[in-house]
Amino acid sequence: MTDLPIVRIGEGSAAPLRTVREIWHYRDLFGALGGRDLRLRYRQTFLGVAWVVLQPLAAAGIFAFVFGTIAHVPTDDRPYVLFALAALAGWNFFSSVLTRASTSLIQNPQLVTRVYFPRLILPLSVVPAALVDLLVTLAAFAVIAVAQGQAFSARVLLLPVAIVLLGALALGAGFAAAALAVRYRDVQYLIPVAIQLALYASPVAYSASAVPARWQALYYANPLAAPIELVRWSLLGTPAPATRALLYSVGAALVLVAGGSAVFRGIERSFADEI
Repeated sequence: MTDLPIVRIGEGSAAPLRTVREIWHYRDLFGALGGRDLRLRYRQTFLGVAWVVLQPLAAAGIFAFVFGTIAHVPTDDRPYVLFALAALAGWNFFSSVLTRASTSLIQNPQLVTRVYFPRLILPLSVVPAALVDLLVTLAAFAVIAVAQGQAFSARVLLLPVAIVLLGALALGAGFAAAALAVRYRDVQYLIPVAIQLALYASPVAYSASAVPARWQALYYANPLAAPIELVRWSLLGTPAPATRALLYSVGAALVLVAGGSAVFRGIERSFADEI
């Protein structure tokens, strides 16, 4: 007789509380995957982590020339570079989480087919690296803002609310996209196109107040609009989004996380066969 414990592997539970408990049980794996993602992000690049700052600064510079200098888009009396960079900080966090979460399964076939663990950990593990990128971008924003005489206020304390909201929206869509990408590889090509379209449908290069009043309701049907405006308001004091728009985004985030998790769990059993 052996004294080794018997481990029985069966079908996982789809109950939210048990799912969270199971992910918590594998938190060491989550930390290892998150750390690996961070270490590999800029390996073998000449500028390394400097790309974290250079990418949003380059985008803000292009937006400043096209929308600020040529199109003269109103910026609520804020310097255009800061106006765009504040929104880009939130936008890049959202797009980074969604893009990397959507390919997290098909880029790790060895883990999916050979080792048991809660598969939701893979799309979740992209969040730490995206948060580090966000903090570096916000630090660069703070340096530029102070150099231009921009003062911060207690509004900045609500910045995490906007970040959590953007992260929930990205993860909800990322859960579904990651699962569907295992079955349909087209998803990995559709997501970047959808993100580009969403960029111009969101108040990143321009303010939501520049949208004509008759289109405001339709514009705020985009759940990204309110949290991006909240990021800009918390950093620059531009007009705040309406409470009902924020509540709509919160509801959309909850629906996306629940729906994305359901899609993920529905396809999860066939991952090993189809990946």
